[in-house]
Amino acid sequence: MWLAAAAPSLARRLLFLGPPPPPLLLLLLSRSSRRRRRLYSLGLAAMPEKRPFERLPADVSPINYSLCLKPDLLDFTFEGKLEAAAQVRQATNQIVMNCADIDIITASYVPEGDEEIHATGFNYQNEDEKVTLSFPSTLQPGTGTLKIDFVGELNDKMKGFYRSKYTTPSGEVRYAAVTQFEATDARRAFPCWDEPAIKATFDISLVVPKDRVALSNMNVIDRKPYPDDENVVEVKFARTPVMSTYLVAFVVGEYDFVETRSKDGVCVRVYTPVGKAEQGKFALEVAAKTLPFYKDYFNVPYPLPKIDLIAIADFAAGAMENWGLVTYRETALLIDSKNSCSSSRQWVALVVGHELAHQWFGNLVTMEWWTHLWLNEGFASWIEYLCVDHCFPEYDIWTQFVSADYTRAQELDALDNSHPIEVSVGHPSEVDEIFDAISYSKGASVIRMLHDYIGDKDFKKGMNMYLTKFQQKNAATEDLWECLESASGKPIAAVMNTWTKQMGFPLIYVEAEQVEDDRILKLSQRKFCASGPYVGEDCPQWMVPITISTSEDPNHAKLKILMDKPEMNIVLKNVKPDQWVKLNLGTVGFYRTQYSSAMLESLLPGIRDLSLPPVDRLGLQNDLFSLARAGIISTVEVLKVMEAFVNEPNYTVWSDLSCNLGILSTLLSHTDFYEEIQEFVKDVFSPIGERLGWDPKPGEGHLDALLRGLVLGKLGKAGHKATLEEARRRFKDHVEGKQILSADLRSPVYLTVLKHGDGTTLDIMIKLHKQADMQEEKNRIERVLGATLSPELIQKVLTFALSEEVRPQDTVSVIGGVAGGSKHGRKAAWKFIKENWEELYNRYQGGFLISRLIKLSVEGFAVDKMAGEVKAFFESHPAPSAERTIQQCCENILLNAAWLKRDAESIHQYLLQRKASPPTV
Repeated sequence: MWLAAAAPSLARRLLFLGPPPPPLLLLLLSRSSRRRRRLYSLGLAAMPEKRPFERLPADVSPINYSLCLKPDLLDFTFEGKLEAAAQVRQATNQIVMNCADIDIITASYVPEGDEEIHATGFNYQNEDEKVTLSFPSTLQPGTGTLKIDFVGELNDKMKGFYRSKYTTPSGEVRYAAVTQFEATDARRAFPCWDEPAIKATFDISLVVPKDRVALSNMNVIDRKPYPDDENVVEVKFARTPVMSTYLVAFVVGEYDFVETRSKDGVCVRVYTPVGKAEQGKFALEVAAKTLPFYKDYFNVPYPLPKIDLIAIADFAAGAMENWGLVTYRETALLIDSKNSCSSSRQWVALVVGHELAHQWFGNLVTMEWWTHLWLNEGFASWIEYLCVDHCFPEYDIWTQFVSADYTRAQELDALDNSHPIEVSVGHPSEVDEIFDAISYSKGASVIRMLHDYIGDKDFKKGMNMYLTKFQQKNAATEDLWECLESASGKPIAAVMNTWTKQMGFPLIYVEAEQVEDDRILKLSQRKFCASGPYVGEDCPQWMVPITISTSEDPNHAKLKILMDKPEMNIVLKNVKPDQWVKLNLGTVGFYRTQYSSAMLESLLPGIRDLSLPPVDRLGLQNDLFSLARAGIISTVEVLKVMEAFVNEPNYTVWSDLSCNLGILSTLLSHTDFYEEIQEFVKDVFSPIGERLGWDPKPGEGHLDALLRGLVLGKLGKAGHKATLEEARRRFKDHVEGKQILSADLRSPVYLTVLKHGDGTTLDIMIKLHKQADMQEEKNRIERVLGATLSPELIQKVLTFALSEEVRPQDTVSVIGGVAGGSKHGRKAAWKFIKENWEELYNRYQGGFLISRLIKLSVEGFAVDKMAGEVKAFFESHPAPSAERTIQQCCENILLNAAWLKRDAESIHQYLLQRKASPPTV
């Protein structure tokens, strides 16, 4: 599953019952530092006790589900008939299954060759989402058929079997019936054994209006009139392979499609809203290239005869990898040649690559339990980049990975309230919590590091062993390590357990000494903490694959080592005194580096003259920024380094720089010198803005378009006079229809005119939103509405967020945009959430969108007392699936407050000094 973020841009993306951790690990994770005690005293660090939970009993299990569903698209209900071939493993007089929001009408069990036994009781355990069917006599070991008739509701919560609102080309509002089952919502569509390890085959039939499209995981094998109603047909689908319940899917609605065949003969279709088939062509092209790429990479064929990709109007996640029927938000699948921007094309390519990777890694071989979710999501989040790099080498996508996933994961994982990659999960309410940047982005980052450590050839060999050995079965993290270890001969499990079973990552401190023609490096590792140097006892240790490069050959490693102890001395032969030495070539190792002053000084010219490769320039800047946030170095030192990026040509380096300056701007919005940091932003971005101009030049490509949009947006938001004037001129022409803005310029122009506009500007933007036919354009407008500054207009935007004009899943990005837009917006958004909490919580029913809403709305605060206020509110308004997010937000508020107290004055002095004597660049 791909978790949709507030914006379709990489830099802002943003989606387990087992044995207890060993005592040694518990010791490693214990903390006795002052900051930890402070969090405990505020009640922000202790995770709540886990709710008691038991997995389903193993005495009865399914072999095949024969399932027929009849949705009513007017009354929003459905009828279901299940006949499940089951195996009774030990004698019992009851069957326990998962069931939620479903009413069972009748249930019986027919032992093979024996008489039907009718259930005499249905005991619903609503809290645990289970039902116990009681029988008057004992069910003996052997096979039989479980028959259940039931009814349910097509809910509006974007989970289970739910309704999705759409508008026909003639303007009529109608509803489709669609599914979203991961993690634990198949039980809302039919009673089942809803655990990933309880696999079975599925024979699905849908009884639907004859003018509607009906889709499921497999191809249609029969379509016949329904006996009771001439307007209804029964559509029967082929039997699936053995699979988990969370991957089952069905859709009933009105759609057009485009289709092709992959070079391996698989039928690929992209389903779009009626009249928009053209917008499915880009995703179709990507999917048709991607399937053969994965087949060759894994050396395992795609196992189904077809794959459908379909755009769903109301959809909580970004996409879902249902086997053979992948569902997407419209913005993650549809591309219009005139109205889609470059970042949207890239977003679609990545999401398609992610979901199709799951067809092998997740669907063919499935995690044994949600503890191993990271393996599914981390792997897909890594290989999607490999796939896009294959399809679109011009995207320079691996450099973007560092800004989008690697640094984002490190930001979260430096918190005391992070969690290990592998998390023990029990109760269903806990599963949503780990669809986060640790499972996805840290997971992807450590797999990227592992791939680099093993080498591509052995990695592919190990992957093939894993997929072949466990196909149509379930596996745990250890199973993958075993296969990769066998393929490579390297100590994979020993290395990787230090990365998946304990939270956090190391800070490698390095100093150097020249001895004749050699450079002696002294390395030491300590856990990196967002709150400053690690001062706890029993510091965790990692086995760290380290690469070292020099200015002699910046693109290749001079030495590769595995750092398996707290301290190491390394001799680099034949390194001249004037050569620089850098750790972590390509920013692949999941650690931060702190150089001695002399080493750092020698590296900085490589930023200005571009002799350091782009991804290394990015990594160096990001490490320094994080060290400043943690109070290990001064923020002023980082501002000085940022000024060295004046000649920077690379989009992703600018993107990361922009992101960090945005974080600093938000922090300084709590001071009375916010305008000075905006002057700094204008000084840093003006030269590149002038070089790029407003209009594409001959020979420019994808990355130039992304960079232009980023730079103009940054300058416009900061109030750069020439940019503001040009944005207003172009916006006026756009609105009047004289000259329509190119898709790549719309976000920066909309943002600029709103930030420095009035009520009329906001009214025009809301009118444009209403007129927009593409969801991408609606989302583009929704994300920038919060830039408006007037308290009255901010309130208008917040009210708009909950109106019928905004799709339920998009309300989050409107409110988040207000919170991120200004200091007043942040306060207003938090007040609005508190006042409308019941409606918001009910809308998202504890899914991950509620976590995202909380994070976007409160994380920018920088006053100690706000952490207490946020904590108190959620104590009286519990949000179980967001508990960890709430703790992380409170911790970040305290960290922001500490950062402000520590560095505000020195930053202010530096900015005043710059103003008095501007630097020459």
